[in-house]
Amino acid sequence: MAHGSRHAGVTQGIEALLAEVAVQTGVATYPAYLDLTSPDLDAVAVMLAAAGERTAVVVPLLFTEAFHARIDVPAAVARATEVSGVRFTIAPVLGTADDVLEVVAQRLAAAGTGDDEPVLLYAVGSSRAAANAAVADLADRLSARRGAPVRAGFGTTDPQATDVLAEWAVPAGTVVPLFVAPGLLLDAIATAVTAAGWRLADPLGTLLAPLVAERHRASLNRARAGSSER
Repeated sequence: MAHGSRHAGVTQGIEALLAEVAVQTGVATYPAYLDLTSPDLDAVAVMLAAAGERTAVVVPLLFTEAFHARIDVPAAVARATEVSGVRFTIAPVLGTADDVLEVVAQRLAAAGTGDDEPVLLYAVGSSRAAANAAVADLADRLSARRGAPVRAGFGTTDPQATDVLAEWAVPAGTVVPLFVAPGLLLDAIATAVTAAGWRLADPLGTLLAPLVAERHRASLNRARAGSSER
């Protein structure tokens, strides 16, 4: 389950990720969106019920425990169960732990980022301070791993990524998006990145497939363990 976007490339990006997850897990995968993009979880749940499915796992393609993860996803799951009868297990979000750090490092390597180059970790941002702090902590851990500066910047809250770029005033570096797929906020920063003489890495995309597969697997194991205890 992704947030959704008016960007034309979001569905292609999410579907490519899910296709890779299907290859790695051998299970059927379906995209659903919280907002702005179809299908929503209700539509997917009705389709699953029509196919005879009674249970499914929802993996939120979100990097922090902010409003969408804490409120919107559970509400969407409850509504989808009500309209379809399908029982959903909600997997943990992608988060900002070391497995995500590894994926970000892979994306930087693919972008040709030198070990001594500065990096701006660009995230959407949240009204929840703890969510933004988790992104900043990920930037600090990545900096410690690389031995070169990494700072966090956001699209919707302070510190704004464009301000961080302007204040940094170094001749070259890489902006790496903490994004699953393309989005309007990513397009919005592209001009500033070019003007600063930096490069803009691709969204994390299919590199996240092993993490999605692991979240799915862990959720099934937890659900089975809970059933055996009852």
